[in-house]
Amino acid sequence: MNQPVTLSEMLDARERRAFRQQMLLSRYQATLVCFTMNIAGPVKNNSLIRGGFLLGNRWLKERLYSMNIDWLHYEEWDEPTGNEAYYVIDRPPCLIKAITTAIEDGSRVGRLFDMDVLASDGAKSDRTDLGLPPRRCLICDAPARACARSRTHSVEELQEQTSQILADALAESDAQNIARLACRALLYEVTTTPKPGLVDRSNSGSHRDMDFYTFLDSASALWPYFEACARTGRQTASMAAPETFQALRPMGQKAEADMLAATHGVNTHKGAIFSMGILCAALGRLPRRQWRLPDAILQECAAMTKGLVASDFAGLTRENAHTTGQKLYLEHGISGVRGQMEAGLPAVLDVGLPVLRAGIAQGYSLNDAGCAALLALMTAATDTNLIARSSLSIQQETCSRIRELLEQKPFPDQQTLRELDQAFIEKNLSPGGSADLLAVCYLLYFLETEMENPVNG
Repeated sequence: MNQPVTLSEMLDARERRAFRQQMLLSRYQATLVCFTMNIAGPVKNNSLIRGGFLLGNRWLKERLYSMNIDWLHYEEWDEPTGNEAYYVIDRPPCLIKAITTAIEDGSRVGRLFDMDVLASDGAKSDRTDLGLPPRRCLICDAPARACARSRTHSVEELQEQTSQILADALAESDAQNIARLACRALLYEVTTTPKPGLVDRSNSGSHRDMDFYTFLDSASALWPYFEACARTGRQTASMAAPETFQALRPMGQKAEADMLAATHGVNTHKGAIFSMGILCAALGRLPRRQWRLPDAILQECAAMTKGLVASDFAGLTRENAHTTGQKLYLEHGISGVRGQMEAGLPAVLDVGLPVLRAGIAQGYSLNDAGCAALLALMTAATDTNLIARSSLSIQQETCSRIRELLEQKPFPDQQTLRELDQAFIEKNLSPGGSADLLAVCYLLYFLETEMENPVNG
């Protein structure tokens, strides 16, 4: 949008707003909230301003939900003269005014929110009714009305400050949301039960040094890392994608140390630190409208890790190959999760996520769809964890049997899964790499569903 509007257009918009308010008050005879943005200058709407409006709108809806307050009517307008949202609520105006002022005063970006509350007779609730002080200036913290009357600050100063406040608020909110969903994905992965050979709610699988609670401790410790990855992605979005990935590497080392401290030396999420960290940074690099597009997200991951396999395995010889991953690459050309990431995680995009979606669409629970997605992922990507605990031939034979099972039962029942779990435990097998990819599937699924179904009552 980003187009300047005239004084005449703003006066017309004010009249339309007053008309809409009167129509809604007349129709419902209840409390009305009219939410707009306080924006200085001739540009009243653009992507940044609308982003701030959507953030405030989400906060208001979440606050109402948290207090078990529903609305009789909601409508939203997106025009060059600004964004407007109307809520009709059958609750006392003083209660609703207390909610809106708490949002306005609760953060710096709240100073840009104008949440008017009107009683059923049209009387406007005022902050002074609640014993609250007047709103403060964006720049000097003096009473806003006094600064406006005396024109203490230029329009340019106010515009610059407004843009910075909006950019900071959206960056913070996005980073927090990304970290929240990443941790949620890790928690859903370990909760998915039964998983063959893996830690879940039933048992510790083929592992003797960890249990369900070890994973909860580990996932909780990684929240700051995921937020930092998202922030780094946003801060480096104008740079070449591989530069973002390079910035993540020391952060990943710190996250591994945090994980080991939380688990007393047990490696629970080293693979997830790599894969989920890259995804969080990719989301930070991308505009929010692309968060519900898995292919766009995974393409960004591929761009960030371009040349990673060649770089990490450069100069590898039989003499200096020490890890299982290095030896598998040298002997069999298996590139593991690095190769998957550099290719845009095709096992996730083409297999795991479609199976997860299909299972839910067919009425299976998220848990049961997740179990099926895990098995499908085992057949779609070479799980080096399986090989490390057995051999390449056993991994190949195991995946062949999983394929046969999925051909007969695309969504195996709980009894079949428990029997498979026991078989894996007896052979000391654990598809940890596939579990990391399942967590990625959950994250992408959460992004899809949250973007398609925002809080709207």
